[in-house]
Amino acid sequence: MAHDPAQLKAWQAATIGIAGAGGLGSNIANLLYRAGVGKLIIADFDRITPSNLNRQFYFQDQIGRLKVEALKENLERIGGNIELSIHPIRVEALNLPELFGEAEILIEAFDRAEEKSMLLEAWTEAFPQKYYIGASGLSGVGRNESIHTEQFGNIYIIGDGCSEPIGNISPISARVTLVAAMQANLALELLLRKEDDNG
Repeated sequence: MAHDPAQLKAWQAATIGIAGAGGLGSNIANLLYRAGVGKLIIADFDRITPSNLNRQFYFQDQIGRLKVEALKENLERIGGNIELSIHPIRVEALNLPELFGEAEILIEAFDRAEEKSMLLEAWTEAFPQKYYIGASGLSGVGRNESIHTEQFGNIYIIGDGCSEPIGNISPISARVTLVAAMQANLALELLLRKEDDNG
């Protein structure tokens, strides 16, 4: 069954940035691609390792490859006319405006707290009128009721807000993907809301 034509029209006209292509970012990209978002800008300097395969949208024969290159390949296998702009570089405050300036929404998909803080600060300084969707607290299993969305103006943070990774134990795929799905779903909702406001 096809998407609602009015919704699809709004999504096809949109550009969304995704900072990070790991557990959150690769799954967010997969969901937004399947929804029909017109253009995705994805930046990540990292390469795929065996430990990534338990929660990221990659495959064993892609180990060692740049994540953004493998992700582009995987997304294009789905089909469709989505434009993909990939950047195999580290996102920093100085290059963020150039990388993601045309995006209406930036979705944060980083692992480390200091990177999350940098991205939020740089984005809100450069584009205070644009939407930002971040994540905080993905560790553990179950506890679906603990995952929620907090809003601060145009800033949205999704997660439980408190759980931190334990040592070298990686997050569980189901919980990471749940937050990724909520980030993607919120982005699609915000695009429709923007369309209604402009309509």
